[in-house]
Amino acid sequence: MSDSPAARFAGVPGAVVDDAGLQHLGSPLVEQRRLSAGAAIAPLGDRAVLAVPGEDRLSWLDSLSSQALTRLAPGESTELLILDPQGHVEHAASVIDDGETTWLIADRADAAGLYDWLRKMRFRLRVDPRVADDVAVFGGTAAALEAIAPASPAGVPLVWRDPWPRVTPGGHAYAPVEPHPGAERDWAEAIVTREEEQRIADAAARGEQELAGIAAAEALRVAAWRPRWMTDVDERALPHELDWLRTAVHLDKGCYRGQETVAKVHNLGHPPRRLVALQLDGSGSVLPERGAAIRRGEDEVGVVTSVALHHEEGPIALGVVRRTTPVDAALTVDTSDGPIAAAQEVVVPPDAGATADVPRITRLSRRASAQ
Repeated sequence: MSDSPAARFAGVPGAVVDDAGLQHLGSPLVEQRRLSAGAAIAPLGDRAVLAVPGEDRLSWLDSLSSQALTRLAPGESTELLILDPQGHVEHAASVIDDGETTWLIADRADAAGLYDWLRKMRFRLRVDPRVADDVAVFGGTAAALEAIAPASPAGVPLVWRDPWPRVTPGGHAYAPVEPHPGAERDWAEAIVTREEEQRIADAAARGEQELAGIAAAEALRVAAWRPRWMTDVDERALPHELDWLRTAVHLDKGCYRGQETVAKVHNLGHPPRRLVALQLDGSGSVLPERGAAIRRGEDEVGVVTSVALHHEEGPIALGVVRRTTPVDAALTVDTSDGPIAAAQEVVVPPDAGATADVPRITRLSRRASAQ
């Protein structure tokens, strides 16, 4: 992971890059529209890839993670969580298998830790995880990514299609909103060779390939209420709090670390915190920072985990609040210019769990109210 994610795209006109990669090209809102429409792709320098070859790879990962992987078919997409013994999220990865190797796409900030942990858990099994420094990751619609050249070392194109917000086998949905804001989001991530990455960068520098930055990809994610390890997870996070049972947890699979907590919270209790979507007051020019306090009056009830300026929704955020925070509570969020109003949308209801009878509600948003 020594190759700088920014290095290859610094020569693209308008490129704003940092250590994480290409942030934007001067027009993040336009880039969101183009990315969503399939007219642009995003180099995701904030991702890293682990490769896990070996005959025991799927059963081994199945035994370690929250996801059922033993029967994962070549080319099928899913995701997994690695939990601690108390059920807190320690690592997360997108998963695709090509019949010979399982490929894990992880946040770059988490990849080294995930790799080290996997190496320690090999024992005598036929697996050999490695950091795949020879590949890169691009995001966009599935069609846009298939138009480039995803890596396919075993003959299966390495294109991971995000299952969110579909409820995958063994999963469970908490969000009571219909339609779910992520229902129409078409998102995939392609693993490409470094040579293909360079070809794309050169084409973009010549104006022959349209790109979008990480900021655009993140705004589309936040608008879809899609949790992510690097931003929405802290040391206390349970998958239930983020509605992550939908796609990352199989509630009926065999034993794995943290399973007892997952089952107990889902079947007998409620998660202590819950994810909310926030429609932020857009009258000012300052957005809150990640980690900013969410308040009910003077009382701090939670923190902001992700913030974005969306091309249709305007300023939006995700945050986690105490379970007992009323769903109709008037909330504010701290910014450097003082508190701003934050209208709450329920992602995980206060009584979330297997026995909850949560009525479906129509989603309210600035986009909906303007139509």
